[in-house]
Amino acid sequence: METESLLTGSVNGAPGDYGSRSGPDSERALSSRRMSYSVARESCSVERDTDDEDLYVQQAIVFIEDAIQYRSINHRVDASSLRLYRWYYSRICQWGLGLTITVVLLLAFVERPSSLSVSSDPRHRSTPWEPPCGFTESIEIVCLMIFCLDLAVKSYLIGWDEFRKSKWLIGYTVVISVSIIDWVLSVSMVCDEKLRVRRLLRPFFLLQNSSLMKKTLKCIKRTLPEIASVILLLALHLCLFTMIGMLLFAKTEDPKKNGEWQLHFRNLTTSLTSLLVLLTTANNPDVMIPAYSLNRGYAIFFVAFSVIGTYCLMNLLTAIIYNQFRGYLLMSVQTSIIRRRLGIRAAFQVLSCQGAQREAQRFADLGFMDREQFRKIFEELDKDRIKEHPPLPQYNSLILQRLQVIFSHYYLTIFGNAVALANVICICTILVLNSEKSTAERDNYILEIINLCFILFYLFEMCVKIFAFGWRGYLSYRNNIFDGFLTILLLALQITIYATYRLPYSHWDPSSHGVMSLWEMVRLVNMLIVFRFLRIIPDIKLMALVASTLLDLVKNLRAFAGILVVVYYVFAVFGIWLFEGAIKPPPEISVLSNTSMENITSNLTMECGTYEQLQYWPNNFDDFAASIILLYDVMIVNNWQAFMDAYSRYTTEWAKIYFVCWWLTSSVMWVNLFVALILENFIYRWDRSHSCSVTDVERIRYETSVQLMFKYVNEPTEEELLCQLHQHPHLHLHW
Repeated sequence: METESLLTGSVNGAPGDYGSRSGPDSERALSSRRMSYSVARESCSVERDTDDEDLYVQQAIVFIEDAIQYRSINHRVDASSLRLYRWYYSRICQWGLGLTITVVLLLAFVERPSSLSVSSDPRHRSTPWEPPCGFTESIEIVCLMIFCLDLAVKSYLIGWDEFRKSKWLIGYTVVISVSIIDWVLSVSMVCDEKLRVRRLLRPFFLLQNSSLMKKTLKCIKRTLPEIASVILLLALHLCLFTMIGMLLFAKTEDPKKNGEWQLHFRNLTTSLTSLLVLLTTANNPDVMIPAYSLNRGYAIFFVAFSVIGTYCLMNLLTAIIYNQFRGYLLMSVQTSIIRRRLGIRAAFQVLSCQGAQREAQRFADLGFMDREQFRKIFEELDKDRIKEHPPLPQYNSLILQRLQVIFSHYYLTIFGNAVALANVICICTILVLNSEKSTAERDNYILEIINLCFILFYLFEMCVKIFAFGWRGYLSYRNNIFDGFLTILLLALQITIYATYRLPYSHWDPSSHGVMSLWEMVRLVNMLIVFRFLRIIPDIKLMALVASTLLDLVKNLRAFAGILVVVYYVFAVFGIWLFEGAIKPPPEISVLSNTSMENITSNLTMECGTYEQLQYWPNNFDDFAASIILLYDVMIVNNWQAFMDAYSRYTTEWAKIYFVCWWLTSSVMWVNLFVALILENFIYRWDRSHSCSVTDVERIRYETSVQLMFKYVNEPTEEELLCQLHQHPHLHLHW
């Protein structure tokens, strides 16, 4: 969220800028202007350990910063604690803590089993680099010491009473303690331990450092009962059709009619697995072919199962997750809104106390500000930021003025988009004509001449826009920056081609080499031209809205991605513990690793569609990076039954529980949750921009943080705010 202005508003009709981003600058700005206005006098006093009147202003600054960042104000407010508090929440400290969390999470890629090899395929993988004992342990203990310092500072700032109420801080203490004990055991065993418990606990450091992640996790926990009810209904649906299937496809005396029984309904476990995979459509229509080939009526069973389970119950689950999670998130965000209002109210209260009022008497001629006016100033934090473009340059010549009107017109951009489309069509046409030709047979002469003409037009378009808008005006549009950068890059590549291969002529040798071959350079130019065509996105309102929604998801919904990182991390660690080295390719495959796929398949008797026949050897749990990719493949649910079947055959049937749990967590829970958030984000932006033009969409920078998406909640009353202020553990107000 943008926080460039702490206070933006006007007093008695005079606009003013009363602060800036949190930090020393905001302190100086507010201190230099701190009594350029005075709050309305209210009878109050604040108990202090010191008579320093500047403390009131320092407290107000911190409370305002807390309001901007949606932080709780329940912390110590004496002078030394405020300095420590502002240092702790400074950008450098928070970046340092974030870097520490990143480093401790990335250790899993280096620790044994190491992921530092080119390939994860056991047939081709070279011996990965294993760090010496003490290398990763030294890095880890430094990170743990930083976490200890972080815990100590947090505990001191909120006080012992608040610490005992915080389950997250108590959990933080336990996790750090267990990690240090496990680290000591690891070092004492000379890094030869088989199980590192602390590895499983590391994602907690990421969770506890984000208040929005904690809120999301809490909302997910509250949504689980509703989700469980639908999952139980899915389980009932699955069990019912499993029993019907086992009765329908029972073993007969005729071996020719036992294909369905033998492949998919041989026993209870196989039947459940087959229909569970069918629920995800991963084995459709394979699962029904043996029966369907005998009698077309058997298709009714599988169609009925898919319609009820896949298209009704699974979509109902998405609707429940969207509705219930949104409701709980709305209540959770209400807490953040209350924190902001409480911080603003606390800042007003300390500024209206006796010490600050005495300081204000020197500036009484500028007028006073009551509580409502003070609150309205901070409503600017919830408004859209309007990006104003610099004024157009002024030209004295009438001819230049008319040219400026022409070149600054929106139709020039439309014409430029049409030219870019024509360029892409030309490239596509030539690629189709040359698709069957080798590099030596391609004639790039015509394509180079065409590209040169188009690039010269792009250069002309860029120059006339700079003439019309000026440098600052041209660069104030993000699509112009994108367009101009690619135009300059394309021009540089063209100059390089002509400098390397002389002027174009019809007998160019495309395979000749300089730094790059001619074909490689032409291919790079073509890719950049195609990429440049994305310039049309900001000029099509709906497309711009969709693209900006995706960008906002990346920027503002990182907390939800963080939850997914935590889930991936935990399941990957469990996967390594359970299945590391479980699947090894047979020796004959290792010997034939350099032969063709056809030879390998023909020399082995493997069932079609199995892990071995599909050559899924790189997908394994032999190291952390490979585990992440395998979990991703299962989350996509394409051929996920091959992994589940393989690990259940190589280990035990109970391995299926692991894969089903991951499918429920990732594909059912998280993907549906993410769909719900995309819907909410898009609806929010659509509703706000529905009446805007393309130009307005370009000018307005929508602040789609989660708090602002749900900001239209019930505002706290004055009585609720005062009640919470009275309960502040360190700020004792007397009215």
